[in-house]
Amino acid sequence: MLPPLIRPIVKPSMAVAAFLEVDRYARSPLHLSLSVTACPVPRPPPSVLCFRLLLGRPSRRLSAAFLPVGGSAAPKADHHDENALEGVEATVSEQQGSQLRKRVVFGLGIGLGAGGVVVTGGWVFTVAVAAAVFASAREYFELVRSRGIAAGMTPPPRYVSRVCSVICALMPMLTLYFGNIDVSVTSSAFIVAMALVLQRGNPRFAQLSSAVFGLFYCGYLPCFWVKLRCGLAVPALNTKLGHVWPVVLGGQTHWTVGLVATLISISSIIAADTFAFIGGRAFGRTPLTSISPKKTLEGAFAGLTGCTLTAVLLSKILCWPTTLLSASGFGVLNFTGSLFGDLIESMIKRDAGVKDSGSLIPGHGGILDRVDSYVFTGALCYSFVKIVLPLFGV
Repeated sequence: MLPPLIRPIVKPSMAVAAFLEVDRYARSPLHLSLSVTACPVPRPPPSVLCFRLLLGRPSRRLSAAFLPVGGSAAPKADHHDENALEGVEATVSEQQGSQLRKRVVFGLGIGLGAGGVVVTGGWVFTVAVAAAVFASAREYFELVRSRGIAAGMTPPPRYVSRVCSVICALMPMLTLYFGNIDVSVTSSAFIVAMALVLQRGNPRFAQLSSAVFGLFYCGYLPCFWVKLRCGLAVPALNTKLGHVWPVVLGGQTHWTVGLVATLISISSIIAADTFAFIGGRAFGRTPLTSISPKKTLEGAFAGLTGCTLTAVLLSKILCWPTTLLSASGFGVLNFTGSLFGDLIESMIKRDAGVKDSGSLIPGHGGILDRVDSYVFTGALCYSFVKIVLPLFGV
């Protein structure tokens, strides 16, 4: 129903636009608010009440037929106004439910597929990482070329962006084949720098910095997951699950330190995201940082707790790491890497002026939106296993 103060200024020749706003980042239960704006456009036979559903994608709209506004018909439309708003609220609830179901279905599918790939290891795991790296690199360079970032700097040429994406995808494979990535990264950076310097026009330092950071962010850092999963091939003999693992699938020797560490790390990150979301929705009051307004200090604490508990619980099940202190430290490290990986990607998207890095995964956004928590974590976990754990005698 139109507010009394608005009715006098709405003329029969004006259409009414009402915007139903949904705050999807609210820390409390869902809130709906209605604002009405009169627009000086020719009124169609029935005026149209347009409801704009703010779900992070401003292009989505719902439209519903409405009774004419103005004249003697206005007072009779009160009951119809209420019915129309109730119908729209029901539609909003259906849309929210559909989005949630889509996120859950695709999330479970991705989780099961990723779990199978991690357990398989070898070239299957490496090719999967390379595919995710290629998609993430494409999204990263699209963000760099977006209007928000390009307004303040000169992005690299499109052909350089594509070459960098291919190089990033090759890095995990070269890591598995050669066992290290130092030579490939140095050579790749030199090739990109040479291509930028020799390009036509006036080369800019911003082009070089954004391209080289793309190689580091999308190519170099994910390679540590290959080094962690496939490089640490020492059998985890204390893992009880290995004793019943089928011989045709590798037997007990299939359960290596790299496999156990990768499973604990990925599970801990998933737990951190889940606990942070639930804790933020239930108790979130204090903003964590201006980079991502929806993150709260209470949610971060809940994520840290869930991540650490998951790492400790899985360490007891998989018998690695063998001490409570090392398992707790592993969980804290995973949470730290996942949190700051998420914040760094949020900073890039904020400067680009977009909500999602892409739309490849329905209900989840782009690949980079899903793997941002894992970008830095692989390197941190590999360093923890290779350098820190020996200090604990593990």
